[in-house]
Amino acid sequence: MRQWQWAIRLLTRQMWFRAALFCVFGIVLALASALVGHSISYSFAAKVGSKSVDGILSLLASSMLAVTTFSLTAMVQAYSGATSSITPRAVQLLIDDSTSQNALATFLGSFLFAIVGIVALSTGIYGSTGRVLLYAGTIVVILFIVVTFLRWIQHIARFGRVSDTIDRVERAATEAVRTMTQRVRFDGGCPQTIPSEASILYHDAIGRIAHVDLARIGEIAATVDTDIHLVSLPGHLADPAKPLLWTRAGLDYHQIALLRKAFTIEHQRSFDHDPRFGLVVLGEIAARALSPAVNDPGTAIAVIEAGTRVLASVLRHQPEPDRGPPPHVIVPPVAFSDMIEDLYRPIARDGAATIEVGLRLQKALAALVVIDEKAKTDCRRQARDALDRAEQALSSERDGTTLAQLHHRLWTSSPPPGEE
Repeated sequence: MRQWQWAIRLLTRQMWFRAALFCVFGIVLALASALVGHSISYSFAAKVGSKSVDGILSLLASSMLAVTTFSLTAMVQAYSGATSSITPRAVQLLIDDSTSQNALATFLGSFLFAIVGIVALSTGIYGSTGRVLLYAGTIVVILFIVVTFLRWIQHIARFGRVSDTIDRVERAATEAVRTMTQRVRFDGGCPQTIPSEASILYHDAIGRIAHVDLARIGEIAATVDTDIHLVSLPGHLADPAKPLLWTRAGLDYHQIALLRKAFTIEHQRSFDHDPRFGLVVLGEIAARALSPAVNDPGTAIAVIEAGTRVLASVLRHQPEPDRGPPPHVIVPPVAFSDMIEDLYRPIARDGAATIEVGLRLQKALAALVVIDEKAKTDCRRQARDALDRAEQALSSERDGTTLAQLHHRLWTSSPPPGEE
């Protein structure tokens, strides 16, 4: 994805964007009735009975203002609840929700349509024939409102709840896995070795990498006719001391500037191209649920299952040839050990004293090994860490024995696929 495409994608997600589009549509619809009203015959206009449009627009304006205020209040409450009881990092997914944005845009646009229609009617620019088109447009807007409101009622019942947020984070992380242009490595995540004679690129800004324009980097790699090796990927922290990429060719000032522009640096991490961030957020949700103030192991188990599905998609991921990096652009693989630590380590730490969480952790890690045998070393290491934490935290000797027996059965003999 080119950088301009990424910018347009972010723009269309803004809450004001859809609202502004529908407001423009409402204004155009209200004023178009006056401009093309002369095409309606007077006899037809007399039969329609469009004189009632004044009252309908007044009712629409007053009711849509109340509905818009109610919708905004419900959305703000959902954001606040997610921030305080789930995790602040998941709020952006709620803000980007298309159903709530469409509802707000429909209600606000309908309110503006009614206001413009009332003002235009007071000036007398419609006439008898123009009122017919305004009347028809009002009926269309009311149909939009009814359909949107019914969807909004059903949607708001789950919007911002813990289960809904977990599903959103899982979908975002799974979609980020699909956009990965590289494979997964199981070597423990050893850092790259950069040759001493290489030209290394750093960035002046400090922040999280949100997007990398591989096409632009590929164009420069073709110009210098050598490989360009990426070091930092979306989600990594960029700072003046951390390399972004390196190449054996010499780079001039213009090429260095273009390569830096290929990296979009933001203050916060985003879900789009960073599957690890989705796993981190899932781990935070589980950690919050396992805190003494909440004490909700059921949510932690739901997070384990959701995160395991994401990791399973990572193990099954095969980069599509047409979406891979350009020639001469080398993208480093993602370390699987880092990904499972992002998800399971906070759960193992905060759920060490809960036997149900410990059992589910052991089984989830064993399930990943069934999907890809190469993940066995990393999964066994994480399972051993979870067992060690649990043995120190469990108050019941019987619970500790049960967990140890399960760990021994899963990791010292053939793992039983599909065991629940």
